[in-house]
Amino acid sequence: MSVTIHNVIIIGSGPAGLTAAIYASRANLNPIVFEGNQPGGQLTITTEVENYPGFPKGILGPEMMELFREQAKRFGAKCEFKSIEKVDFSKKPFKVVDDGGEEYLAETVIISTGASAKMLGLPKEKELMGYGVSACATCDGFFFKGKDIHVVGGGDTAMEEATFLTKFAKSVTLIHRRQEFRASKIMIERAQKNEKIKYLLDSEVVDIVGTQDSHIKSLKVKNVKTGAVSDVPTQGFFLAIGHRPNTDLFKGILNMDENGYLITEGTSTKTNIPGVFACGDVQDSYYRQAVTAAGSGCMAAIDAERFLAH
Repeated sequence: MSVTIHNVIIIGSGPAGLTAAIYASRANLNPIVFEGNQPGGQLTITTEVENYPGFPKGILGPEMMELFREQAKRFGAKCEFKSIEKVDFSKKPFKVVDDGGEEYLAETVIISTGASAKMLGLPKEKELMGYGVSACATCDGFFFKGKDIHVVGGGDTAMEEATFLTKFAKSVTLIHRRQEFRASKIMIERAQKNEKIKYLLDSEVVDIVGTQDSHIKSLKVKNVKTGAVSDVPTQGFFLAIGHRPNTDLFKGILNMDENGYLITEGTSTKTNIPGVFACGDVQDSYYRQAVTAAGSGCMAAIDAERFLAH
């Protein structure tokens, strides 16, 4: 029985993976895309997307990813709503195993498993994501013009997001469970000089009040020293406790930085294993935007095409 060896296997969807699929399929490489646990990536938990070129009136995140998917399929990409549980990059062809135990072989692999915003683990966190709760100030800050909002976190991400949000919001209150911040000195000083930023220290958020119909209303905030819980009205809540790249599958196989992001070679998408490429938020801890992810997906497909040609 003959075994099918695919030209390109793409692990993960989202703007990076599906753009890679569009380019790879247009190059007649017949890619197969494993969409993973969150088909469409982080944009599927975003409501309105207004900063992606070509959509002057904005577009819903899930709708945008469905358009990406349909465009990839139009040119011959095959999309599988399965997760990859195991990989073997020790020899060619590369082997990947899905969550049903089925094995697939490929000459090249493009990794676009993305990153996940770290959550507090609150019951209403995911329910209200996009309904007053966000994990991306750059993506959603525009929707909070003139509003009083809150940001949770104590590192550089929190300081940066809070400072950015003051461009739109009436006020931004930083919630942190300690008196001291772990952010760099320069970021703390920048935030402290901003008159729009207030502070709620020695505090942690224990619940979110609101519904998808009425959006967020308030936060239940506990003082970590006294244990007292208070109801804090808010018009927006931003999680700024960092992101975690979805790279557990590749530990001990591919080179990563100290935070788990895949390391790529120079300006390319090449990993330390020839024929394996990485694109999107799985290797980008800095920009983390749909448009930059899509751009790197294009790069990964071109890198894979040239690798196969040579």
